[in-house]
Amino acid sequence: MRLVDIPPVWLVGFAVLAWLQSRYLSLGLSLEGAVTDLLSGLLIGGGILLLILAAVEFRRHRTTIVPHETPTAMVQTGIYKRSRNPIYLGDVLILTGLVLRMDAVLSLVLIPIFVWVLERRFILPEEDRLRRTFRADFARYERKTRRWL
Repeated sequence: MRLVDIPPVWLVGFAVLAWLQSRYLSLGLSLEGAVTDLLSGLLIGGGILLLILAAVEFRRHRTTIVPHETPTAMVQTGIYKRSRNPIYLGDVLILTGLVLRMDAVLSLVLIPIFVWVLERRFILPEEDRLRRTFRADFARYERKTRRWL
């Protein structure tokens, strides 16, 4: 079950919901256009870039990237100087880009729901583990680095 309860699975699930909505329940609503295509590409590309930058930092620090495991090091360098959760931010950007790309206007409501799921299911438990494991270091990091942006 732990292999299923990871953010990429949730991202795919929400993307499938958006696809189903765009395919079977569009209600004639559309944001289709060149600007939307450009924006969706930038969002998806930006999300992928964030994922790559974050993965590089995890690899450099030789710690786990798996959300439900206890890390052996606290990553505060690279993209983690700007955001405590660049991977989740990347997931949200990718989902937003996919919703726009699929022209799934009604599925825009899925984005805040996805953010809520990420926070409750992954971010809060991860921060609790970091707080217990790295105490003062995490407290300083939490004060100087925002959760999302």
